[in-house]
Amino acid sequence: MTFSICARETYRDESDIVQTRFGVAVTTRLPGVGRLCPFVNEHGAVATQSFVNVELGRKGVEYLADGLAIEDALGALVNADDGAPERQLHGVGADGAYTFSGEECKDWFGHTSGDGYTVAGNLLTGPEVIEATAEAYEASAHDERVDVIDDPEGSAPLAERLIDALAAGHEAGGDRREDQTVQSAAVRVARTEDREMTSFYDDLRVDATETPVADLRETYDLAVEGFRSAIARQEDDAEARSASSPDSHARRDAENGDEDAANGETDDA
Repeated sequence: MTFSICARETYRDESDIVQTRFGVAVTTRLPGVGRLCPFVNEHGAVATQSFVNVELGRKGVEYLADGLAIEDALGALVNADDGAPERQLHGVGADGAYTFSGEECKDWFGHTSGDGYTVAGNLLTGPEVIEATAEAYEASAHDERVDVIDDPEGSAPLAERLIDALAAGHEAGGDRREDQTVQSAAVRVARTEDREMTSFYDDLRVDATETPVADLRETYDLAVEGFRSAIARQEDDAEARSASSPDSHARRDAENGDEDAANGETDDA
């Protein structure tokens, strides 16, 4: 019913400390995929799909937070799941990746993985959907850069690049059920970095639309615009507070005093 991508990237923050970002993006020809399939925290990203078992995603990221390797965490969940033959489960952890497609998933289904990412899908037009999604992500993947908007080097935040990867898979054919027009998409990103301000564009959903990936990209663009506005407002407030502080008044008084002295003016009559 869906196809999705999970990714892990390391980078250096503004203090030159190595950090990790995780992301997952998903789309399907059903409503509300964002509440069922994508799971992410600062320890990993997981997607559960094809006769979805939400507990596989929820427990998957919990196990990663407990320190389990992703192969152990997701492998144990699949082994304990009676419905495993109809499931797809994949994701990335701090180290390693995991992909699983049960033999009873509906054609076309399959998965792939590369350096720091996994892609999986079912009920697709063919393997070209998975291939196009993976190729688009690989072409844009970057390490060692701070993941921020307006990067002077032209790199984009992970959320944007994951949406673009979905767009490539959608363009290649996507979900084959063309009679189901109500669709959805979602993207989620988490980081080990403790940022002063949460990025508004890192957790977005389009729950019911006929153009899910395009609408998710438009939502992302609007979220980025809102984030820019919030930062500008924060900077203006900080500047206003600085201008009204006692130290600022003292500096202005001192400067005015210097100017009066230079002009031969004193308070004595």
